[in-house]
Amino acid sequence: MTTAAAASSTGNASVLRNLYFVRFGFAIVWAALMFVVGSSVGPLSVTLIVLYPLFDVAAAIVDARSSGASGSARVLYVNIAISSLTTIGLIFAVTSGIPAVLRVWGVWAVVAGIVQLVVALTRRKLGGQWAMIASGAISVFAGTSFFLQAAADGQTLGRVAGYAVLGGIFFLVSALRLGRAAKAN
Repeated sequence: MTTAAAASSTGNASVLRNLYFVRFGFAIVWAALMFVVGSSVGPLSVTLIVLYPLFDVAAAIVDARSSGASGSARVLYVNIAISSLTTIGLIFAVTSGIPAVLRVWGVWAVVAGIVQLVVALTRRKLGGQWAMIASGAISVFAGTSFFLQAAADGQTLGRVAGYAVLGGIFFLVSALRLGRAAKAN
């Protein structure tokens, strides 16, 4: 690896590390709030449900800008579009109730998980991406589960809180691994 390429890779890893720490913190706080208010559709739970994919949009923008013209940046723009559409879909879904929210959330989790998997695979050389690969794969399964469980009685929005916690933990693990990878370079 050339010196310029190594510096660029280390700089990108540093930005990703910081972004992943922020994503971890957001996911944990968001999940704690959702566990408390997610038993019904109310003003706070609706705000939280809509805020999550919006935060994903913001994080993907930061990530894409730090990635430059790499292949992962192009895929991140797909993620921005998907999460933006999901936000709009959730705004409409909350008016129909929790099952509709879980269906929209489930579809989003599947598609976003596939995108996360692709991005992580393109970034394997940065290090710390195995957690993102696992997170993307689990997101696909969790999203399918949300979609299917939406038909069951007694659903709550709190179900998505566990999803956020697990995703946050994967971001934390990846951030810690990226820190080690940056020190190794």
